[in-house]
Amino acid sequence: MIRVFNDLEALSQAAAELFMLQSRQASLICGRFCVALSGGDTPRRLFEILAMPPYRDRIHWSEVHVFWSDERCVPADDPRNNALMARMALLDHVSIPPENLHPIHCDLSPHQAALDYEAELRKFFSTSNPDFHLIFLGLGANGHIASLFPHTSVLDEKERWVSEVYIEELGMYRVTFTAPYINQASQVVFLVSGADKAQVLEDVLEGPYQPNQLPAQLIRPAGKHPIWLVDKTASHKLTMREEQV
Repeated sequence: MIRVFNDLEALSQAAAELFMLQSRQASLICGRFCVALSGGDTPRRLFEILAMPPYRDRIHWSEVHVFWSDERCVPADDPRNNALMARMALLDHVSIPPENLHPIHCDLSPHQAALDYEAELRKFFSTSNPDFHLIFLGLGANGHIASLFPHTSVLDEKERWVSEVYIEELGMYRVTFTAPYINQASQVVFLVSGADKAQVLEDVLEGPYQPNQLPAQLIRPAGKHPIWLVDKTASHKLTMREEQV
């Protein structure tokens, strides 16, 4: 499903509403809500909205468990750290228990960090299937999602849930969920904003299937299409717009 919004603010409000509704439903059925967040600029406004009324007060934060779909291998206090951004924008402002936060610990070697995070996930989700109720993802202008970058070996990974990957163009290691693991989620929601995403969004949604070049095309949660929440500037090249808000 593709939903087009006037701007990032409206997109973020819709994402917050979806977060709240999914969390309530999961809490009623499972007693907990498991969500994976992403980094980047686009989700920051979503986090800020969730940290304010009415969402801050209507979400049962004690039942929310937060994970991250990827992390840069930088110190925990580095401004580029995805978990730090989420804490500053959201998690430090709501009553979520510290033990419900599950960051990727990149103070270890990238390989060990990936192994440890996968072990944590396998232990935490040992009795549940699918694992995540909701995974939020962004879309890079080069087609990457989480830290699944074009033409990287991690795109061929079939067994591991979490992998380290060296991003040559950035000169940096990252730790990331693999595509098969993301696809185990009940639902995946893409947040896409800005004119610089228009071409890649068209390529992903309406172009030929080239997942090695456009990793976002690998994502089909539980065999379904993901939800795309996009703003007008990002969607202006699309010929199909299923719902405009």
